[in-house]
Amino acid sequence: MHDDRNLVEARLKRVLDERIRPAVHPESVPLDVAVWHAPGEPVPVAEGLAATPEPIAVGARWGAPWGTSWFRVTGTVPQAWAGRTVEALLDLGFDENMPGFQCEGLVYRPDGTPVKGLNPRNQWVRIGAPVEGGEEVRLHVEAASNPVILDYHPFVPTRLGDKETAGSEPQYTLTRMDLAVFDEEVWQLALDLEVLGELMAELPVDAQRRWDLLRAVERALDAVDLQDVNGTAARARAELTDVLAAPAVPSAHRISAVGHAHIDSAWLWPLRETVRKVARTTANMTALIEDEPEFVFAMSQAQQWAWVKEHRPEVWARVKKAVAEGRFVPAGGMWVESDTNMPGSEAMARQFVHGKRFFLDEFGVENDEAWLPDTFGFAAGLPQIIKAAGSKYLLTQKISWSQTNRFPHHTFRWEGIDGTRIFTHFPPVDTYNCSMKGSELAHAERNFKDKGVARHSLAPTGWGDGGGGTTREMVAKAARLKNLEGSPTVVWEPPHAFFAKAEAEYPEPPVWVGELYLELHRATLTSQAQTKQGNRRSEHLLREAELWAATAAVRTGFPYPYEELDRIWKTVLLHQFHDILPGSSIAWVHREARATYARVAAELTGIIESAQRSLAGEGQVPLVFNAAPHTRSGVPAGGAGTPAAEGRATREDRAGGGHVLSNGHLRVEIDARGLVVSVYDVDADREALAPGRAAGLLQLHPDFPNMWDAWDVDRFYRNTVTDLTDAETVEAGEDGQSVRVTRSFGSSKVTQVLSLAPGERRLLIDTEVDWHETEKFLKLAFPLDVHAERYASETQFGHFHRPTHTNTSWEAAKFEACNHRFLHLEEPGWGAAIVNDSTYGHDVTRTVRADGGTTTTVRVSLLRAPRFPDPETDQGVHRFRHALVPGAGIGDAVREGWRINLPERRLTGAGEVAPLVTADRDAVVITAVKLADDGSGDVVVRFHEAHGGRTRATLTAGFPLGGVTVTDLLERPLTDVPAPAVDGDRIAVRLRPFELVTLRLRRG
Repeated sequence: MHDDRNLVEARLKRVLDERIRPAVHPESVPLDVAVWHAPGEPVPVAEGLAATPEPIAVGARWGAPWGTSWFRVTGTVPQAWAGRTVEALLDLGFDENMPGFQCEGLVYRPDGTPVKGLNPRNQWVRIGAPVEGGEEVRLHVEAASNPVILDYHPFVPTRLGDKETAGSEPQYTLTRMDLAVFDEEVWQLALDLEVLGELMAELPVDAQRRWDLLRAVERALDAVDLQDVNGTAARARAELTDVLAAPAVPSAHRISAVGHAHIDSAWLWPLRETVRKVARTTANMTALIEDEPEFVFAMSQAQQWAWVKEHRPEVWARVKKAVAEGRFVPAGGMWVESDTNMPGSEAMARQFVHGKRFFLDEFGVENDEAWLPDTFGFAAGLPQIIKAAGSKYLLTQKISWSQTNRFPHHTFRWEGIDGTRIFTHFPPVDTYNCSMKGSELAHAERNFKDKGVARHSLAPTGWGDGGGGTTREMVAKAARLKNLEGSPTVVWEPPHAFFAKAEAEYPEPPVWVGELYLELHRATLTSQAQTKQGNRRSEHLLREAELWAATAAVRTGFPYPYEELDRIWKTVLLHQFHDILPGSSIAWVHREARATYARVAAELTGIIESAQRSLAGEGQVPLVFNAAPHTRSGVPAGGAGTPAAEGRATREDRAGGGHVLSNGHLRVEIDARGLVVSVYDVDADREALAPGRAAGLLQLHPDFPNMWDAWDVDRFYRNTVTDLTDAETVEAGEDGQSVRVTRSFGSSKVTQVLSLAPGERRLLIDTEVDWHETEKFLKLAFPLDVHAERYASETQFGHFHRPTHTNTSWEAAKFEACNHRFLHLEEPGWGAAIVNDSTYGHDVTRTVRADGGTTTTVRVSLLRAPRFPDPETDQGVHRFRHALVPGAGIGDAVREGWRINLPERRLTGAGEVAPLVTADRDAVVITAVKLADDGSGDVVVRFHEAHGGRTRATLTAGFPLGGVTVTDLLERPLTDVPAPAVDGDRIAVRLRPFELVTLRLRRG
């Protein structure tokens, strides 16, 4: 037989596109349309419904950027349509290739009841099935004219990303507003042919099944009268019955389809628009659940559920009903799908605390899985946090985006820094927006790396990013694929059902140890510096507020601000979403984030000051409050007292120009260029810096990645570098222990203050940059005379080692990585730390010098200047604080990292304030002291081993102790963990490396 595949396949495409799909709605009549444009921000539903609209015609332009327009559509169902199914087709000007990325709408009945959402792949509203004829139709559409930011030519700078700069030009053209007959038989035929055509294209050319499908499709096309598609659709479908009934082979890959709509809590739209995106999607999904008995939908991000509850109570009632039926599934157990690289220890824990508690309180649902399909890599400290929250699974898809190396597993156990292992799945479908295409399912089966030992995978199914969710077409295709020869099998089920099956099938999968590094989007560790600073500052202010408020509550009866802290934590957690904290959102998002962080700081500072004043009492004794987890200057951790004297520091002129700072521990030389050319460790009798190299050096690179401007930095940025060595001024500070340096470059100016305080083993570098560059990358370099094959960077509840070499492609790909408060590297007997108060991105490289020594250079990433999606990214004044700590062990790095982020607070009072809880080993770091969330008055203390070794320690309660309970992160007792030994107010603990513990202390 001649090979006529191309002929039949081309015929199928044309007949589907030009005859069959148009015949799904064979008859239509226009609706009358009127519109009211809300004058500012979105208005309440009642106001939108009550407004007086003006007539508008199809073909008219509408919708200023970020505007809201209320359309009223009215009409009458023709009597001739009696007994038929009728739908309203409402096309606001959609581009079907941009679901979630442009205009959207939520349809209401006149009484304000929401019906469903409208988006480019979901434009219909069912009127009746069947209708009687003569029905009056009246619908209202709350339409958002969100501008297209990421267009067909992506990454083009645009002012549309902020309402303040977007202008008023209408964005869309009203395209169709009709009543139409819906012919379900033709719709089913279209889906039959789609499924078989897509499956056919994925099968081997020499496979019998492919040719069976080809001939069946050909017969069906022959059976269709192109002048009477509606009258011959049933005849055409009959030709496909046998091939659609052929069952899958027993060894077929098994796909668990989960209805899904990944909704970015902010990205190319502001937070307020996400509130409405979630309402549209949940309205759609609850309607689909009512129509499709096998369909199951999962939604993560407790914040988004809370928005529905607060802003759309009618939709919330439908959601609660569907949850009770097990059809609408809370997933993930986190407040938002956060970044996991940059959030601090407590913040990462609280993502689960607040997320899981919301689902427990509202629905009694305990989440077993962390659901993070789109997060940009996963920190090595995350597994034990998942476990400590009472969960045991992780799902993500994003690692498939890695540029260099292909991850070797799809199902595996992920081991974190403390040894905790989490059963993890990467869906081999390689998308969180699966639409049940044959190519997607075939890719999942071919791509699955665990063949022979497992055959289950998961497919998040539905339009996402900007929402929309699963469509009726996806559900119909899944029904055909449930048990179809040549295809993986498909069944709708919730995430927990998939994980239970996958783990039972594959109880001993391979193990991956350490971080799950995404070889892409590395620049998200630096973009939007003020958003990152706001996050870091908020995390530490929350620590202080909880610590001092709890201490004051126990000691003085200070009213503990439960509600305020709960609300502020949720605000901070929201802003850790994986497009806000990483700096990859539009200008509007980051403008609002800066204002939000300022309000958070003011409110938390007020709580801290009130609690400290209550603790200090009346008096004139000078007090320093130490919120860090280590004693400093004689003031105990978590207490207040008078600091001890620390000796003296001096400044002298340097021969040949410049200055010398000395304090008996360190001797620092700053040359006439304002560069640090020597940091001599007097105690160790060795130089910290590599010969002939300068520290505190600012380096400027061009930064124009191939794509994803705010997200990416590509390796070639290093090919060109400018050392900023020219100084305008290098002058001694008035305090006698600092040097001030100013420089100008391009359109920018930088001021650095280098200081060495009495008694300290750290050189402080305060950097202020008035930044007005574009497409540039600014680094701060520390070339150290250290031979080290690896270095440590802080992550949640510990630290993680990365190699300094690039032996393999996996190591070479990590040319930009994340740390929290410190980086540490050492050779036996001596080490050094770089600590910071607000930066995350860095790189570490090594070279061997002519003298045989090794130079290991740590460079901190300060600022970038991408132009998409925010064309003004990071323009303006920024302040950073870093410190070089020579002679530092890992414990010194931990201590100095906390210290630089928790400055002392001074006031006068009656006398010393004893800590509420103390630990007698520096390796035991207390990350939280607070009152229990249930209002019982119990004190909750969370701590971990921070040095990477085993330790024994004694915790001492500064109040009568009535009992001790080991709990999970949600402060629930752990019945399988023995309580520690208690002797009076002393608690004996033993910790494994990086072990995390939460104790609940009952007050006696």
